[in-house]
Amino acid sequence: MFPQGGPGIGLLLLRLGAGGMFALNLTHQFSFSSNALHWFTMSLIGLISLGLLLGFLTPILTIFACGVAVANLVLADHPIDVVHILRILIPAALFFLGPGAYSVDARLFGLRVTVVPPRKP
Repeated sequence: MFPQGGPGIGLLLLRLGAGGMFALNLTHQFSFSSNALHWFTMSLIGLISLGLLLGFLTPILTIFACGVAVANLVLADHPIDVVHILRILIPAALFFLGPGAYSVDARLFGLRVTVVPPRKP
């Protein structure tokens, strides 16, 4: 469930790309009149990007990142290009592949061995 070695490093790089694309997708689009609201939003974006990078609650954060990317694609008034499609596809691929062995999810929910005692006759 949590691949190691080359595939694990590949998933780490995919998480890095998903977190970076999520941060770049949102940070340049907000202009707030309130400084506190600006810092709150940027902190939330930073925490979600950091969660994607570290592999913490990866399925939930990738669904959120895909939803935000789709909303950005639909609601924005700019032409569709490859970058906007990649902002959807990278977290979607990460959702289906999982976080990999080098993640917080692997430490929290990794392989566990359950020993069942034999039944008594």
